[in-house]
Amino acid sequence: MAMTTCWYEGPLAAFDTETTGVDVETDRIVSAAVVVQDAPGIRPRVSRWLVNPGVPVPAEATAVHGLTEEHLRLNGRWPAPVMYEIAQALAEQAHAGRPVVVMNAPFDLTMLDRELRRHRASALGRWFESAPLSVLDPRVLDKHLDRYRKGRRTLTDLCAHYGVALEGAHDAAADAVAALEVTRAVGRRFASRLERLTPGELHTLQAVWHAAQARGLQAWFARSGVDEAVDPAWPLRPDLPAAA
Repeated sequence: MAMTTCWYEGPLAAFDTETTGVDVETDRIVSAAVVVQDAPGIRPRVSRWLVNPGVPVPAEATAVHGLTEEHLRLNGRWPAPVMYEIAQALAEQAHAGRPVVVMNAPFDLTMLDRELRRHRASALGRWFESAPLSVLDPRVLDKHLDRYRKGRRTLTDLCAHYGVALEGAHDAAADAVAALEVTRAVGRRFASRLERLTPGELHTLQAVWHAAQARGLQAWFARSGVDEAVDPAWPLRPDLPAAA
């Protein structure tokens, strides 16, 4: 009987963005990357986008990703065609049946959804009406499978923990490749719990796991007196109703 390859040894894609800030409703995408790796160890194919967001780029954001307002104004493209191309690239992964790794998916996918609504009057969901997107979020996977480990779980932390080299952190393509490698490493480390699951089944499970993680964090905030809401939605936050 031929062994079928489990998902973490098969083809994977990954998506990452750099932005003007951390508010998915108001901040903008300044760069993005989609990488595709046909098998472990093979050099990934990289698509990159640089965006002139048409809004100021705060110094704090530039300090993270190194992209200045001037550089983006001179070299970035207008958001509308870029957002279309990124959504198209993700739809291609869905049609190919390739899972897409997105570290902290509700941030990047919601950013893209809001940019599509803003510039193209279209929601991200309509790109996956004919073929659903299977998302793998290494942050959710790691937190569920190794829930009692102390410490932070940023991409840098996960790379250190799983022995993945992170070249040029906070470059969208470098971060996407690193997240993809971390996800393969999580798959191998927890193979006994993951190998029989399809990416589609894992997608459904991660939504449940993320909601539980959000409830836990919300309870911890409440005990600590932190007044901050944690959104349980994964991998995409629902659109906020427009104020009447």
